[in-house]
Amino acid sequence: MSILKHESDIWATADLLRGAGIKTSDFPKFMMPYFALLMVESRLIREARRIEEEIGKANIDDFVEEFKLEGLGYNDYLIRKGKSLKDICKNDKTFDVDFYSYLKSFDPETKYLLGVDKGTEEEKFLDISGISGLLKKKRILFDTVKAWSEIDLTPFNNSEITTLEEHIKRKWADISAETAGEQYTPDDIISLITELIATSIEDNDKFLTIYDPTCGGGNLLFGVEDKIKEKFKRPTYTYGEDWSDSLYALAKIESRFRADSEIKYGNTLTNISFIEKRFDVIVANPPYGVDWKGFKKDIENDTTERFVALPSISDGQFLFTQHILYQLEDNGLAVVVHNGSTLFSGDAGSGESNIRKYFFDQDWVQAIIQMPTDEFFNTGIYTYLWVFNKNKPENQKDKVALIDGSNLFVPLSKSKGKKRKEMNSDNRKEIVDAFSKFEDNEFTKVFDKWHFYYNKQSIMLTNVDENGKAIEMPTKTNKEGDIVEEKSIKIDAVSVSVLDTFSDDGMKSINEFEITEFDKSEYKTLRDYYDNYYKDFVNQFDYKNEAFVVIDKNGSAFHFDNDKETIIETDKNQNISELGNGKIVVKASFKKATKTKDARIEVSVSLSKDLQKDFEIIPYNSNKHLNNKNIEEFVSKYIKKPFKYLDNVIGVELNFNKVFYKIKEQKSVEQILSELRNLEKEIKKLEFDLDL
Repeated sequence: MSILKHESDIWATADLLRGAGIKTSDFPKFMMPYFALLMVESRLIREARRIEEEIGKANIDDFVEEFKLEGLGYNDYLIRKGKSLKDICKNDKTFDVDFYSYLKSFDPETKYLLGVDKGTEEEKFLDISGISGLLKKKRILFDTVKAWSEIDLTPFNNSEITTLEEHIKRKWADISAETAGEQYTPDDIISLITELIATSIEDNDKFLTIYDPTCGGGNLLFGVEDKIKEKFKRPTYTYGEDWSDSLYALAKIESRFRADSEIKYGNTLTNISFIEKRFDVIVANPPYGVDWKGFKKDIENDTTERFVALPSISDGQFLFTQHILYQLEDNGLAVVVHNGSTLFSGDAGSGESNIRKYFFDQDWVQAIIQMPTDEFFNTGIYTYLWVFNKNKPENQKDKVALIDGSNLFVPLSKSKGKKRKEMNSDNRKEIVDAFSKFEDNEFTKVFDKWHFYYNKQSIMLTNVDENGKAIEMPTKTNKEGDIVEEKSIKIDAVSVSVLDTFSDDGMKSINEFEITEFDKSEYKTLRDYYDNYYKDFVNQFDYKNEAFVVIDKNGSAFHFDNDKETIIETDKNQNISELGNGKIVVKASFKKATKTKDARIEVSVSLSKDLQKDFEIIPYNSNKHLNNKNIEEFVSKYIKKPFKYLDNVIGVELNFNKVFYKIKEQKSVEQILSELRNLEKEIKKLEFDLDL
């Protein structure tokens, strides 16, 4: 008898919710507590029957004591009195009292997880008391509990109940956009993750520790464990953490019926539950596109040294991944589900790029596998499996495999939410074989890890005029004794003018270069005048304005020739000199009063080089000498202006599209002309038909 026959029975309980006007997207919140209650009760009843067969039930106190020693939880109403949910629901008159007593009879931990005695300051977890109160107000509590009580799971073992649980959680994922990405990883992806892990673990008698820091309801963690047990005799111990009240409670309840399992409640990024442990295998499907600004200070002040760099505040995927690698054993393997942003987001020197670089520097990235679109229940985007291995085979050192599994799928006959595709066993075998062989094929490319590094070389360009000349700056000797250029040449200006179509004479001018007077009826202070008027006024004197001109004390005029891109100096005798490309800078600054001078606004005019900061993306070479040579050759080939080298930052990014892009065959000219002629014939025929 298949347990999945009860899937439709469980989902039928939602008819009551629908009839009471509860939104479909809220069904999981109203169904989780009773499903958990059903799972707990069925397992307790099954265990009670087993113990009764072994020792009998003549002495009820001995029986209860033996039962409690099993550590699976306890309910006195159920075990001592023998009254199940189904029994309680036989009498609707006493139901309210009996159901309350039934819930209160659970052991403290089970009550805590179910949310029986929730306080105002405590976590609600499954909040069965709160949910039951809401259903009572809608007058469907009795009918709801009765519908659940008629589903008998006692004939089924833990593994079968887990299977049913995953099917139900998958349906919840279909309808709940809020929790879908956090609670359910499709079974075919779990199978693929397990098969990848299986290529790297030995079958011995040593405990294999498996950890999921974002375990949600536990389907990925427990799914991987169950599938590993199908392949290996090796004992396993599972560890998980999650911060969702209800999902943690589901995972915790499940863990209590597993031989070796430990689930903790909390935020993995701010409160590490297993700080002292390192794990053989880590699997995770952390939330993506979720910001971490709510605990930004905690992350920035973290003292564990987990975080080598911080990603964008809008996406915490790489925070979880850094934590994962911190807790991975020195010979451990991790498989983490990401979206595409972690492959390429962030420029060289950014948090994301530095995190990628760290992973590659440590040589932990073994492979990245692109999944088909429409694989998950709540998103249609491409997803990627990052496979991290801290102990790569010798022939894979400093190498990374990119595997394009985007076309390895079969369409589902019926969509499940946004999931329209799945990877069958043949699809998965192709990927696992490619991962194991670590060789190029039509959908696999193996690279030296350095292939993904690049130089972001910053340079300072000096703009020049049409003759390749820049303004010459005077030099000085600095403190170290080196001869360096001055940054500017001061002009003792007597006037600065610029075109202004709104003024009477068509010009706007500055004739005062130290201002102390202002309109006191409009501005409170000189500083107020500067902040709210004069600073903006001076900024309007753009040296590239065709009528801009500066006159100095010697009668020389300076302006910028936009056609020649040079500064022109015309002296008082009308001698013209082309000084070279540069900037004429007009600047106002406010000076506070001193012992010898009143507060004032000072206007300065100077000439300077027109410098432009730029950068070039240049291929990287792991040999420092050859890398420098590459940069020099690239810059000398492509940069024609005078320049100076600035910082060089090494970045790392990956681009599946570049690696696996296939050029579409273009139509020949003859084909295109033939199609055009056919279109012309069709247009003429349409025109003829319209005339008729």
